[in-house]
Formats: sequence, C-alpha cells, structure tokens
Amino acid sequence: MFSRRALLKGTSTGFGYLAFAALAHQQAARGANGRTDPLAPKKPHFAPKAKRVIFLCMEGAPSHLDTFDYKPRLSADDGKAAPGRFAGRLMGSPFKFAQHGKSGLWISDLFPEVARHADKLCLLNGMHTDLPNHAQAYLQMHCGLFQFPRPSLGAWVLYGLGSPNENLPGFVTIAPPPTNGGSANYAASFLPAVCQGTKINRGTEQVSNLKNARRTAGAQRVQLDFVQDLNRATADALGESPEIEGLISSYELAFRMQGELPKVLDLSKESAATLKLYGADERAGGGTGGGFGPAAGGPTTFGRQCLLARRLVEAGVRFVEVTMGGWDHHSGIKSALTSSCRAIDKPIAGLLDDLQARGLLDDTLVLWGGEFGRTPHAQGDGRDHNNKGFTTWMAGGGAKGGFAHGRTDDHGFEAVDGKVHMHDWHATILHLLGLDHEKLTYRYAGRDMRLTDVKGNVVKAVVA
Repeated sequence: MFSRRALLKGTSTGFGYLAFAALAHQQAARGANGRTDPLAPKKPHFAPKAKRVIFLCMEGAPSHLDTFDYKPRLSADDGKAAPGRFAGRLMGSPFKFAQHGKSGLWISDLFPEVARHADKLCLLNGMHTDLPNHAQAYLQMHCGLFQFPRPSLGAWVLYGLGSPNENLPGFVTIAPPPTNGGSANYAASFLPAVCQGTKINRGTEQVSNLKNARRTAGAQRVQLDFVQDLNRATADALGESPEIEGLISSYELAFRMQGELPKVLDLSKESAATLKLYGADERAGGGTGGGFGPAAGGPTTFGRQCLLARRLVEAGVRFVEVTMGGWDHHSGIKSALTSSCRAIDKPIAGLLDDLQARGLLDDTLVLWGGEFGRTPHAQGDGRDHNNKGFTTWMAGGGAKGGFAHGRTDDHGFEAVDGKVHMHDWHATILHLLGLDHEKLTYRYAGRDMRLTDVKGNVVKAVVA
C-alpha cells in the first residue's frame, strides 16, 4: 500500500503540491525564533509561575521525622511499643527541632544553612505514594507509574514547553543512579526521543562522547549531513515516522551541543566566592578544578553539582535533576543521616542564595525529596521504609514560601491531613509551569497518555 506522500511523489502533477506542502509544514512548525525542531519553545496552557525546574532528588528515601516533620509526641513516647497494627518500638528523633524565619517552620538542626531559607520553603508534610519498595516508588516519583514504561517528568516538561536554547539539551540529569529503574527515570518512552534526559556523569568524562578527537567540526558536519540524508530518505519512504524524526533531531542537537555544552560544564572560571557559597571550595572530594571530583559524596561534590545546575538553567536548560544517593538508613541513622545532610545543607542553601541574587528564583521551581519516608518505629538503630507519610518541599517558582501543607499523625506513620499523592505532586509541578496535566497528553497505543494517568489534583493551597 502506498502512502499519500509516495503517491504524490510518483505522479507528475504532485511535485508542485509536494513542495508547497513541505514549505507550509515548515512554516507551521516554526517557533517565535524561526526554529523548526520539536524542541522549539511552546506556549503553556496558561500564564506560568515557573519557567524551569531544578529537582534535588534524594535517592533512598530520607527520614521526614528527623528533617522537616517535627513530632514531639514521638519523642515523648520514645521506646514505647508502636500503637495498633504497627510492630516494634517507637524511636524519637535524636535531632533537635527549632522554628525558623518569620513563618516559624519547624526544621531539624541537621539543616542549619537551609533553615536560613525557611521563609522560601513550602513543606509538603502529607506526601504518600503507592508502595514502600525503592524501585517501584522511585519510578513512580519520576514517571507517574511503575507498572509500565512511561516518559519521565522531565521529558513531559520538555515535550510540553520546549527548550529556549537550541544548542543545549532541554532536560539534564546529573549523576543519576544505575539502579531503581536506571535510565527509565529520565527516558522519553513513547514521547519524541529528543525529549529524553541527557546524563551528566561524575569524573572527567561528564558527558559520554561529547568530544570527537578524530574529526574536525567541519569534517563531522559533512559526515552528519550524509547520515541525515539517509535518515530523511528513509523517513520519506516510510511516511510519517516520529522515531526517525526524533533521531534526526537528536543527531543535530548532539552536534550543536559539542560547541556549547563544554563551556557550561566548565566551573574553573567561577569565582572563589561562588565556590565557597556552594561549599564547593573544599579540597576533600574534588579540589577546585572544573569537574565534579570523585564519585564519593560530600559538600564539594554535591556543591559542584548544584552550581552546575544553576549554570545549566541560566543557559536555558528547562529541567535539571541532581541526584544524591545514600539515604536508605536502616541502621546507624544518627551518624549516617548527619553525614548525608551535611553533604547537601550548604550546597542547597548556596543554590537558593545564588538563584535569588541572579533574579532566577522567582521563576525557577526548586524541588527536594525522595521516593518515600521512614518509619517512626525503630529498625535496630535505624528506620524502615514508609510510603504512607513523608515530606518533600518546594521553593521559588510560584510555590508559597514559609508554608507547611498537610501533616502526618502525631507519631508520623501516615498522612492524615492535606494528603498529596505523587499524582497530585506531578499535577502541581506542571500547574506551576503553566501546564494543565489533563491537557498535556500524547496519543499512544490507542489512547491519550499523560503523566498523571487518569488521576491527580493540583494542590492549589501551595500556589502563591
């Protein structure tokens, strides 16, 4: 069976129409800046509060009870048997909480630097998700569902809004974990391939194959033009093919990235004051060169990653995720959680300071959180998984600052008021970006797919 395109190409009277149709298609696809690629900026559904996102992802599930969810009743009942259907003994937080800022948000002493920004934080203390298993919960946090392959949050944002910089990827993920779904957490799935996240690694080769040591840019352009001619010929023969069109766009973006991305990744020209602000000036964990340093954590490593996130969004990247692992504290929580929080406290505070000083915080949505929380009852000297109640927070980008929404019960077992499911969390993030989660759809497998599936409600109480 011949496609319409093949039929027109095969008839003598079709050439003029074909040329006109191609020009009309190109003109319709052009954005305000004349670009024809699928990542050209798109208008949101309504006026956005935020233009970009930085997601600080804490893989392994940090304890809400020891960080941002103050439970004096839990401390008072320390050592007692857990109530009702819960087994084990209760364990009060070994850390002290205090109120901070004009808003009086309760924050533990693990975050002395982040606490300075209390009036910028919007705590979501009534979070809950479907399962207490890392792999499934981590995938759900990123993709909405864990049962089937789905596009990630970053890919949906890029698909819905496009990218303001045609020479950089619109979605970047820094140091993503190889486990808990691996690349599925930043994949495009059935969305155009160009919407998938670009992975930035630790160490010297931050982006794989970014440099071409064998060919000059001119020679590489000649080679790429030949390959793209073959790709376009295949697309013409097959008719409309989103897969091939996505491949063509990805090749072109990769070529342009080689010229611009290395400059963004180079931190060597940042001032000593900026490095100090992020805690990235310490020798332990990477020195003061242009990269991230070794794979080990610490303020230096995470600080340089947060600084890179700021540089990326400032350069026009729409969605940046920075991952910090090591939060699965089943034992030794007092020392282990202290170490984890010390590694991120100053870098996150520095990021918020820097974004505000540059006039970026008002329209940059900063997210913090993990896939679930931890139990109020002890597991030795640690805490087990808890998907029934936990805390994430937002800052900037139209989120209500100095505000705590929702709560868990007096011991912190589960959310009881202001409950926010992961679907609601996703719907609210899209809303702050000017996207209606029910309208941001993609036709696939016979139905209109969306990030929130058939669920999700915008948490309007947290919108400034």
